[in-house]
Formats: sequence, structure tokens, C-alpha cells
Amino acid sequence: MAFVETMFFLLIQHLVSASSNAVIGHLQSPHHSLIADKAALLEFKKAIVYDPYSKLANWKEATDVCKFTGVSCNFTDVSCNFTGVSCNTQHYRVSDLILKDYALAGTLSPFISNLTGLRNLVLVGNHFYGTIPAEIGLLRRLHRLLLEGNNFHGSIPDSLALPSDLTTVSLLQNNLTGAIPPTLFSNCSMLAVLDLSNNLLSGKIPIEIGNCPKLWSLNLYNNQFTGELPLFLTNSSLVNLDVEYNHLSGELPIKFVQKLPNILYLHLSNNDMVSHDGNTNLDPFFSAITNCTSLEELELAGMGLGGILPTSIGGLGINFTNLLLQENQIFGSIPPNIGNLSKLVVLNLTSNRLNGTISANISQLSNLEQLFLSHNLFTGAIPAALGQMTHLGLLDLSDNSFSGDIPSSIGNLVSLNYLFLNNNLLSGSIPPTLGHCIQLYKLDLSYNRLTGSIPPQLLGLSEIRIFINLSHNQLEGPIPIELSKLEDVQEMDLSSNNLSGSIFPQISSCIALTLINFSHNSLEGKLPDSIGELKNLESLDISGNRFSGKIPLSLNNSRTLTYLNLSFNNFEGMIPSGGIFEAVSYKSFLGNQHLCGTVSFRPACPHKMHLFRSHIFLILFSLVIFISTSLSILCSVIAIWHIQALISAQRTATARKPTQPELVHSFPRVTYRDLSDATNGFDDQRLIGTGSYGRVYRGVLPNGTTIAVKVLQLQSGNSTKSFTRECQVLRRIRHRNLIRIITACSLPDFKAIVLPYMANGSLESCLYQHSKTGLRSGSSDLSLIQRVNICSDIAEGMAYLHHHSPVKVIHCDLKPSNVLLNNDMTALVSDFGIARLLIAGGGNSALENMGNSTANMLFGSIGYIAPEYGYGSNASTKGDVYSFGVLVLEMVTRKRPTDDMFVGELNLHRWVKNHCHGRVEKVVDFSLMRASRDQSAEVRKMWDVAIGELIELGILCTQESPSTRPTMLDAADDLDRLKRYLCGDTTATFAPSLGISSSTLDDD
Repeated sequence: MAFVETMFFLLIQHLVSASSNAVIGHLQSPHHSLIADKAALLEFKKAIVYDPYSKLANWKEATDVCKFTGVSCNFTDVSCNFTGVSCNTQHYRVSDLILKDYALAGTLSPFISNLTGLRNLVLVGNHFYGTIPAEIGLLRRLHRLLLEGNNFHGSIPDSLALPSDLTTVSLLQNNLTGAIPPTLFSNCSMLAVLDLSNNLLSGKIPIEIGNCPKLWSLNLYNNQFTGELPLFLTNSSLVNLDVEYNHLSGELPIKFVQKLPNILYLHLSNNDMVSHDGNTNLDPFFSAITNCTSLEELELAGMGLGGILPTSIGGLGINFTNLLLQENQIFGSIPPNIGNLSKLVVLNLTSNRLNGTISANISQLSNLEQLFLSHNLFTGAIPAALGQMTHLGLLDLSDNSFSGDIPSSIGNLVSLNYLFLNNNLLSGSIPPTLGHCIQLYKLDLSYNRLTGSIPPQLLGLSEIRIFINLSHNQLEGPIPIELSKLEDVQEMDLSSNNLSGSIFPQISSCIALTLINFSHNSLEGKLPDSIGELKNLESLDISGNRFSGKIPLSLNNSRTLTYLNLSFNNFEGMIPSGGIFEAVSYKSFLGNQHLCGTVSFRPACPHKMHLFRSHIFLILFSLVIFISTSLSILCSVIAIWHIQALISAQRTATARKPTQPELVHSFPRVTYRDLSDATNGFDDQRLIGTGSYGRVYRGVLPNGTTIAVKVLQLQSGNSTKSFTRECQVLRRIRHRNLIRIITACSLPDFKAIVLPYMANGSLESCLYQHSKTGLRSGSSDLSLIQRVNICSDIAEGMAYLHHHSPVKVIHCDLKPSNVLLNNDMTALVSDFGIARLLIAGGGNSALENMGNSTANMLFGSIGYIAPEYGYGSNASTKGDVYSFGVLVLEMVTRKRPTDDMFVGELNLHRWVKNHCHGRVEKVVDFSLMRASRDQSAEVRKMWDVAIGELIELGILCTQESPSTRPTMLDAADDLDRLKRYLCGDTTATFAPSLGISSSTLDDD
């Protein structure tokens, strides 16, 4: 009833405003016929607020829309002056308004309804916003309505049912919401194409869609539709149905396909459908679909479908070209009769549980262009018969358990562009015949057991444009000079092999290189100066080799180089200055004993005069060394006696002073000598971290236990008190996400805390280091799921400190460098050197009196300090919450809060908040965005939700006012739900305890 009333109102309004002009136009000359249309077009132009190319500049009051000449009974010429406008020569009216890809921005004026002769309205690829005006329904002669690629929001107007001649409606790629109005199909006898994809539409697909007998193409993909496919759709003439990336449920639609024998394209991927018999049987559906003899494409990816791949798959139609079944739970082997699909072009079975060997019958797919079998459980040899599939352009067999040699017959695939055999158990040598694949763009043979040398024929493939990855094998011999022919290759990874020889100067011919990773080989000689001529180089890693000589000065001329690792070689001399050398840390030069320079922790280079004097005194030094050694032995005996006396005295004093930190008696005793032996005399090569407190060394105890020894810098006035405080905190807490103390060593001139060694280092090193395994630079190895898990671990540990610990603890210095990651990437909060203890009393909590040690100490590190601390506020749990929020935003953006871009009023919080309601991808870490693009659309949706939740949590925790921040319990609870959501728990909801909303985020 409401629909009828709305339409009646619109009709009355339209008749009042436009009928007189329309009548005059049809009865008088062509000039007068276009008066109403011209007025409507000028009103349309007024609503345009942005016309970057001035496409509508010729739409003027003084200009005629169209001119008609040569009018006769049988012939009329027409010329139109308004861009994008065409006129009908029979009725002298505007018939077409086609403004495609003009980048116009504005609202769609309702005056467009006065173009009563309009047949085609095409506004594709612009920036129109607002709602779709209901007045469009008054365009009774409209045949095609194409509004795709804009920013329209709101619901689909009911009035679109009025034009009875509509054949095509495309509202693709907007921001439309709500359900599809059933009334849309009340007058659809001519409708042939309906495309509502890439919106935010929800609800069920209305059964009234069955009223459209001529409908042959229906695209509803990438929305939020629920329920089952309505069987009434089979009343139409469908040959194309695409409902991918929704939440449609039920069993795979057998009855549906049985009633549509002429369907050509059936795309059901990434929904919630299941196979028959409780998601265990695929045969009923595939048997039914074999009756669709015209079928060309079937896509059932990303649904978790279970069952074996049935033999009925071989009965699909003779025109069948595309089969997508990736990301399911299909097990068993590939049926040999799949070779019957002689016209198959794409076969994707990635990420299933398929096993067994690959039958040679697969070579019968003579027209196959793309074969994806990665991330399964295949074993045995790669069949040599694959070399017969001469049309193959992509072959992906990665992440299986294939063994044996790489078949030389793969070299017959002259059309091959992408070859991925990585992460298998392949052995033997690389066949030189791969060099016949002259169109190869990507080659990945990494993480296998390949031996022998790199065949020169392989590196003669000048067409390799993107990357070549031979890392993590057992290749040996020199790097062939033919490598210099790869002028277009962007990334080259030969790391973790047994390669020898040197790098030749001709490497500068690879002008497109952005990444070189030759680390962990046995390469030697000098690093050629020509490597600095690579103008696009972003990452260079040659660590773990035997290079010698001086570091090439040419490297400091590179404007693109952002990552450099020369560690564990034999370089000597001064470290160059300028360019990349101003940005790198000492970690880039570890293990090069003969380097010197201005980089921290490297010795300063001696002056020439100093060198001369050192030669003079060398003989004198040799003469006195014997005497010095003797005296050292005597002093050591005396020192040991004094140290034992001091330790005894200290224990006595400790027993008399209960206010000093008392180490648990079960902690193992360790001496200075033990720690010195464990760390090889506190050797710089064992250094794993530094800070204002001192240094941390990796050590190994006699029983084989690997430890981290935190040595306090006693020159700092607060070091002793920091040591006392950290011992006091660590002995009172126990949680899986908090670092535990093994023991401590305290002498008057030496204090150290012994902690478990964390193999994965700190969160900061993982977040900002170059990828260890791959072909990307300037990125982090941490995946989104790992980042969410780490944030959750930190929140759990902090929640324990604030709410569950026997003595409440305020950390006061939470930041990535104080979060450690163990072997399984579990995060542990560490470094309690400036922590505060809260003592409960009388219903209130007060800071424990720890003397004046922290009276003038800043609560935290720059960038992570809560703003209220700057006004003299006492340390509080809400200050820790602020630091946690900064850390969360840092995890998402991979931007330090101290980044140079944050100047004046702009900080990390404001920068992220300015984008959180718009183009959030501008602030998200590029490595996360890149990884997202490699996922299925369903996974991308989940990642978008997760990133949005992390951003909102970070913004909420970093609000200006402490009272508006959540507690760590709230944050931990929210992150736990987010973890469950990413693990597939559809019942997980977000932020009810935090109250996150747009209004909340806008308060501060």
C-alpha cells in the first residue's frame, strides 16, 4: 500500500511540474520540444559539484541541446551540443544521457525525471553520492539504467518497478544497503540483466524475482544476503548466476541446477553452503550438474565443502572451461577421468586435503592454461606428462610433499609464465631445460632439497620480470654470470644455499632489481662497487658469507635503499657515512670484527698517527705482557676472596633489611664467573639488545640452557633502584604472558638479571625488521593473525598486572621493545625497571613507597607516555592503557609514534583517527594490505573487520581523557573475541564492553 501511495505522489508531482512542457514539446517544433529537457539537464548540472575535466562546460543556457536539420518524411539529421547527450530524431527529445568515467561528483538531481523521453541513463564510473532519487521511476520509456561505480547509499527505491521497458539495471559497486524491495519485480516482464553486486545489501533474495521470465543474467556477488537460493529463480531464463561472497546457506542446490539445463555460468563461491549428507558427499550435486550440458564455468571455492572429488566430475559438459574448488575440505585423489574435460582452461584445487599422486591422465587437459594444486597433501613424483600441456601458463604445485627430480619435460611448456614448486621435498639438480620457458615471469623453487649448481641456461631467461627464488636448498658452485642478463627481474633470492665464489660487477646490468638476498652462503671476495649503481635497489642482504675488503662507498649514493644487512662477513675498514649508512643500526654490521666507524657499538677508527704509535709500542707491549699476566692471576685470586666476602656480607645485610628485594630461595645460584663464561666474556657478538638500563646478552649455561642476561649499567644513577624494583616485581608475579625471572646476580659493581632467552626477540625487532624469508623489503613478517594474537597476549598480561596479580602493578613503560616473543610467538611483557606497585588499603589503592628513586623519573618512553603524566598526574593503570593503545595502532600501521611525520599537533592517534572513517588503507601497514590482496574475498572481509577493530580499540585506548579509556580487562575481552572471529567463530561479537562507536571516537 505504501508503495502505491508513493508512486501516486510522484506521478502527481511529475505531472504538475513537467506535463505542460512535455505536451508543448510534442506538439510544436523541435526547438520547443527540447525546452523542458534543456531545463532538466541544466538542473542536473547544478547538482554537480566537481567536474575535473570540464566535460559539462558546453552545457550552457545559451546553447541548444540538439539541432535537427534536413527534416523530411523519411530523413532527419541531428547534431547535439551538450556532451554525453543524444536526441531522438522521431520525437525530438533527449533519448540518451551517457556520462561514463568522467569523474563527476555530486548528487543525482530529481529533475532528471523531466527527461521523459530518456531511454538510456548511463552514469558509470563517477563519484555521485547521496541516495538514488525515487523520481527515476517516472522515466517510463527507460530501457537501460547504469549507475555502477559510484558512491550512492541508502536503499534501492521501490519506484524502479515503474518503467515497464527496463531491460538492464546495473547498480554495481556502490554503497547501497537494506533488502532488495520485492516490488522491484512487480513489473519486470522485459528485465534481462540485473547487477546489484559489490554493495552492502542484506536480507533474503526475494522470491518475486521469479516474475522476470526474460532474466538471463543475475549478479548479486559481494553483498550480505542470507537464506537459500529461491527456487522461483528457475522461472527465469538464467544463463548467468553469480552470488559469490554472501552468506547463502543450505545444501548445494540440486533442484536449482536441474531446472536450469541451459545455464552457462554458475558462481556460488564463498557462501555458507554445504555438500550433501552432512557436508560429506559431493557426488549428488556433480551428478545433477552434468545435465547442464552447456555449462562453462563452475565456482564453488571457499565454502569448506567436504567429500571426495567424485568421478562424476568427468561428465561435465564438453564446453566446460573453468572449475574453481579451492579452499574447501575435499580429500582423496584427483579422479583420472578429469582428463575428459578436454576444453578445461582453469583448474584450481588449492588449499584442500587432496592426497596421493598426480595421475599422468591430467595431461589430457590439453587446453589447460592454469593449474593450481598448492597447499594439499600430494606425494610422489611430479608427473613428466605435465610437459605435454603446452598451453599451460601457470603451474602451482607449491606446499605439498612432492619428491624426486623436477621433470625436465617442464621445459616444453613454452607458454609458462609462472612456476611455483616451492615448499616440497624435491631433490636432484635444476634441469637446464627450464631455460626453454622463455616467457617465465616468476620462478620459485625455494624450500626444497635441490643440489648441484645453478644452470646458466636458467639465468639466460631474460623474460623473468618479477622474481626468482631458489633459496633454502643445497645448491652449490658459483653464481653464473648469466644472471646479469636478467635485466627486468625485480627480486632475486638465492639465500640459504652453499653457493661459493664472488659477486661479479656485471650485476649492475639487472637494472630493475629492488631486492637482493644472497645471505647464508659461502660467497667471498669483495663486494663490487657496481652494486651501488642499481638505482631501484631497496633491500640488500648478503649476511652470513665470507665477503672481505671494504664496504663499497657507492652504496651511500642509493636513494632507494632502505634495508642493508652485511653482518657476519669479514669486511674491514671504516663504515661509510651518508645515505643508507645514516639510517641503519649496528645490527647491519654484526660479526665483522675489523670494521670501525660512527655506527653505535662499533669502535671508532684510529687516526693514522695512532696507528704509527701503536707500532712503536707493540714491542714494548709484548715485553710486559708476561708480567701483566702474572699480576692478573694474583689479582684474580685476591678479587675472588673479596667478592666472596662481599657476597657473604650482602646476604647478612639482606637478612637484616626485609625492605630489600628478597629472591626466592629456589632460584639457582649464579656467579659473575658463570655469567661471564655463558656470554663468552659479555662479547658484543652475544649482544641482543640495549637500552638506557644497560645491555642484554645471549648466554648458554653449562647444562645447555640458553638464557638472556640483562646487565645493568651502574653508571646510571637509577640503575640500582631499577634492579631492585624489577626483582621486586618479578618475584611476585606469574603469568604466561609475563616474563619470568630465572635468577639474579648482585655485586657492588655488577648487577644482572637472568631471564629465559626468547628466540624471536622483541616485538619491535619483528615488527620493523626485513622479512627473513622472502622477496619483499621494508615490511614485517608478522601476519594479521599473529598481530592480533600478540595484542591479545599483551592485553592478557597487562590485565593480570592491573586486576589479578597479588600485588597490583603499573608497568609504566609498555612499548614494542619491552615485549618479547618466544618460540611459538607468544608475547611476554618484560622490563619492569620503572614499574609501580599498588597496595590496597581501606578500599583504596596507593603507590607503594619505594623511596625517592622514581620521584623525578618520567613514566615511560617518548611517544608512549600518557598525556596526563605531562601535567604531573601520578602513575595509573589508565596510563598503561594509553601506552597499550599506541602499541596497537603501531601494530596496525607499522609507524612508530616518534616517526618524523608526526610534528606539531599531529600524532599517531590523530593521524589514524583522521582516516578511520574514510580510506583506512592509507594508514594500514602495506604488508598487511598486500597480504590481504592475496586472500579470498571472504578472508579479506574478515581481515577488514579485524583491522577495523584494532584501529578502533587503539583509538579508544589513546583518548585524551583517562576516564574515557577502557580497562585492560575490557581490551583483553575484546581481543579474545576478535581472535575467535578470525578462527571462524561466527558467534563472536565485538566491543560491547568497550562501547566503541563513531560518536565515541569523535568525543576527544
